[in-house]
Amino acid sequence: MLKAFTERFYEKSFADLHIDKFIASHDDPHGARFATWIAEKMGDGTPWTNERRTREAKQMRMGNRVVDVAFDRSSAHFAAWHSPKREPEKWGEHFKLDDARVWMRMHFWAARELGFFEQHPEFMDHYVRLIGHFVSIYSSKSPAFTRDSARWSADPAKIQRYLDSGRLMTDVIGKPLEVAIRELPHDERQYTGSRAHDAAWPYETPSVAAWMKCVS
Repeated sequence: MLKAFTERFYEKSFADLHIDKFIASHDDPHGARFATWIAEKMGDGTPWTNERRTREAKQMRMGNRVVDVAFDRSSAHFAAWHSPKREPEKWGEHFKLDDARVWMRMHFWAARELGFFEQHPEFMDHYVRLIGHFVSIYSSKSPAFTRDSARWSADPAKIQRYLDSGRLMTDVIGKPLEVAIRELPHDERQYTGSRAHDAAWPYETPSVAAWMKCVS
């Protein structure tokens, strides 16, 4: 089920005009790798770590040099920043807030299409929190938008507007943080991080806070 979910996510990502620029090749087993990462972070052994230990590095040409990429999470991100599909003026830039927001919307949309929110609500409560925790790796400002991204995936009208725009999230791309944050409910605008004394979402529940420390 996880693999079906992550494969659906990548199908959507390949078709998205913004996110696909970060994906140099559609041929890599993106969905399978992501599924094992989720399983491992949710406590089901170490399938992602085991696969990563034996994964052969890919090579990417960057100017006059060739570097190994995609052999772990950091090198995969490096490859995305330097994808040849990106605009020359953005080549090498790290992920921004709008990149993370589009990524999360696509992700939760795929999960919702496969019935995860309806059929497995407890799992998805934990999973949305998990994404809220880890998405800070992409952009430190993005965790506050996690629940908003999940709500977007539940609105057929918003999804249709996205499709009508040629699979480009024009309501997100390029929007400054100070404008975007005012569109969130007041109680979702603050993200404290996992080490805060008075931790807010996604860490406000003691059992969840303890679990997050285990998966980090």
